[in-house]
Amino acid sequence: MAQQSSREQLLTGAIECLQAKGYARTTARDIAAASGANLASIGYHFGSKEGLLNAAIIRMYEDWTRRIGEAAFATPEAPPLERITLSWVAMINAFDEQRPLLVAFVESISQAERSDELRAQMAKHLDESREAVGTMVASSLGPGAHDAGVDPKVVASFLIAVFDGLVIQWLLSPDDTPTGEELAQSLGGALGLALADAGP
Repeated sequence: MAQQSSREQLLTGAIECLQAKGYARTTARDIAAASGANLASIGYHFGSKEGLLNAAIIRMYEDWTRRIGEAAFATPEAPPLERITLSWVAMINAFDEQRPLLVAFVESISQAERSDELRAQMAKHLDESREAVGTMVASSLGPGAHDAGVDPKVVASFLIAVFDGLVIQWLLSPDDTPTGEELAQSLGGALGLALADAGP
């Protein structure tokens, strides 16, 4: 197995610390100890401890987004609503496993209010996530989406907002948070009624 670079060691150590201690309680020395890397290398590779922690959160979210995308397209012939259902089911079913990441994400949002650097990094990640989810939306809806005036990135923004809201709901009240199947059934039914009421 190839030896990790110092940068990758730091990311691995930061992810370990986020899962064990959370965003606000993790120190630079914690990360250096967990990674086996030199303390000074944090500034060299990431500029600051916050820069490293945010890069670690982004790495974890990239892995999770990839897994959700794979779940959504596991059945290539599935219609768009079924693909959304599959992605929501995969997402919500992973909440327990990903709880440290979810808590770290919420903590980092509050930290970003006091750090221009962190806010810029998180905004960049949001733009990249919107692009990635938008690509999945466009692929799921097919070429007819453009003719119908659908902007995949706008749809992606809505789906990301739903995701972030569900994270907060689940962290506060997991038993009352709807399942992926419940979301798809109720929202699909509501959309059908709204379209029927709109008429031709």
